[in-house]
Amino acid sequence: MDYGKAFLVGGLLCAIGQILIDRTKLTPARILVSYVVIGVALGAVGVYQPLVEFAGAGATVPLTGFGSSLAKGVREAVDEAGFIGILTGGLKATAGGISAAIISGLLASLIFKPKDKS
Repeated sequence: MDYGKAFLVGGLLCAIGQILIDRTKLTPARILVSYVVIGVALGAVGVYQPLVEFAGAGATVPLTGFGSSLAKGVREAVDEAGFIGILTGGLKATAGGISAAIISGLLASLIFKPKDKS
């Protein structure tokens, strides 16, 4: 049942993104940034955590989950370190994901050769 919940929630988030790409003039980059900002906002007010508890990876893997992790990290760092936590909390909470993205991008750039679309 956990896999079904994850599939439904993650699929719904992806379907909304695809609908936005197909039906609006928003660029994919703006939609991705919007997902992160929405995740931050929902995580900051505590609305996203119940979705994470319900759907697990279906809510944490999409970019809204990344935004929620940023908000949670900032909240925890502010409680521990005060004002400086605003600057350090988000990076500390998402360092693993950021590192994985950088390393994956580096490996992809070494393995594959980029080509012009023309």
